[in-house]
Amino acid sequence: MAMKRRALFAAGAGACAGLSAACGSATGRGDGGGGAGPALSHWYHQYGEAGTEQAVKRYAAAYGEADVSVQWRPGNYDQQTAAALLTDAGPDVFEGSPDLDQIQGGQVVDLTDLLDGVKHDFNPAVLAPKTYDGRVWGVPQVIDMQMLYYRKSLLEDAGVRPPATLDELVDAAKELTDSKVKGLFLGNDGGAGVLGGTPLHAAGLELVTAGGEVGFDDPVAARTLAKLHRLYADKSLLLGAPADWPDPSALLQGLTAMQWSGLWALPQVQKELGDDFGVLPFPADGTSGRPAVPVGAYGAVVSARSAHQEAAKAYVKWLWVERTDYQEDFALSYGFHIPARLSLAEKADRLKTGAAADAVRFATEHGHAQPLLWTPAIRTLYQDALNRIIKDGAHPEGELRTVVRKVSSELDRVKNAKKKP
Repeated sequence: MAMKRRALFAAGAGACAGLSAACGSATGRGDGGGGAGPALSHWYHQYGEAGTEQAVKRYAAAYGEADVSVQWRPGNYDQQTAAALLTDAGPDVFEGSPDLDQIQGGQVVDLTDLLDGVKHDFNPAVLAPKTYDGRVWGVPQVIDMQMLYYRKSLLEDAGVRPPATLDELVDAAKELTDSKVKGLFLGNDGGAGVLGGTPLHAAGLELVTAGGEVGFDDPVAARTLAKLHRLYADKSLLLGAPADWPDPSALLQGLTAMQWSGLWALPQVQKELGDDFGVLPFPADGTSGRPAVPVGAYGAVVSARSAHQEAAKAYVKWLWVERTDYQEDFALSYGFHIPARLSLAEKADRLKTGAAADAVRFATEHGHAQPLLWTPAIRTLYQDALNRIIKDGAHPEGELRTVVRKVSSELDRVKNAKKKP
């Protein structure tokens, strides 16, 4: 379940064999509220945090303008939803991140008007990937983010300061590595899967420009990615850990001095390490670089096949725009996440001190999400090249030339696709 939650940062894998009983009923109806008005179905992916399912059902039951039924969806949620949007058996409202195919194919409803007067209060990093042609297609719910955890005592004993640049991170990882402890854990694949475009952002580049062009056709990109291979070549990276990067156990068990993981791990790290840890964004690289923090957020989306689109939109506005008390409860009472609303994140007591406050600041000042134009095909092209650079020592300039050419072609294709009315 923890890995399912982290699907915000990666493409879904595997498939649900149609809309079988194992994936939920074909009617789209589940346990729901008792409101008057039309019957609406609301789908959520299956969270791992205890109490979340009960909470969203409680919210739905409190809505008086429609009879909202909540359906909890195990399995490969994103693929289930994509299939359901092509049928009349799908949800009226669903939790997701609408992609270009769904938007251009007319499968989801324009929700721009729901944010009138409050759009400025939503974290722009997670609102941007839900915006296309100046229109908003999903209302962000909560923010998940990734950051670098480090053991203060291990760095102090080695005389290493917390790294502020990518060069310092590479040097620190090497210095902290010995026969028992590795300096850094970026995932069992060496980092290609989880880091994605984060190093490019840290170098002051973009994945896709505001004009829809390749944003990393620059010699700086090759120099930055070459440094990730140094981590692998120096044997500073922990590989083959019992649990992958979303789980902080490698750091907690002393297998590594520094680990890349997510905000969701903070309560466990704090409980087991006390004050013996700190958090950092991915460090800046080069003279034009800046710290970088990947963020992601599911949003509330309305299906264009809903027979009650206006009622569904009204419900989404009530829950994810007007009911700020429910929004704060959902973010902080059943796990550890940042509210999508800037004002809620600023006032939340649990986010005001220590590493949690640092995380909120990182996400606000340095947060970036994968742009909507960064399609699954593009992501695969880039990630495969990054894996070859990190683990095989492939020539970064040559790999990036090929990637830039292919990504540019794919961007042209999706930009020229026409949205269905």
